[in-house]
Amino acid sequence: MKRYEIEVSGRVQGVGFRSFVDRESLNWDVTGKVKNIDNGNVLIYVQGEVNQVCSFMKIIEKGNRFSKVENFTTKE
Repeated sequence: MKRYEIEVSGRVQGVGFRSFVDRESLNWDVTGKVKNIDNGNVLIYVQGEVNQVCSFMKIIEKGNRFSKVENFTTKE
């Protein structure tokens, strides 16, 4: 099991990005938390089996149709 902290910047607040992350976490059977932060970015804590977390992160990095992910940084 792995745990990551992910910070996502770009157009990710006010466009349904957190809801998108929540739905994808259910699809990939990972757990965690997602929240807006004051600098306009979104912070995600995720944990689960390595393959599932990696697949989840690939989807999140693309964003939903309303968001525009410009930077995606992870810390294990």
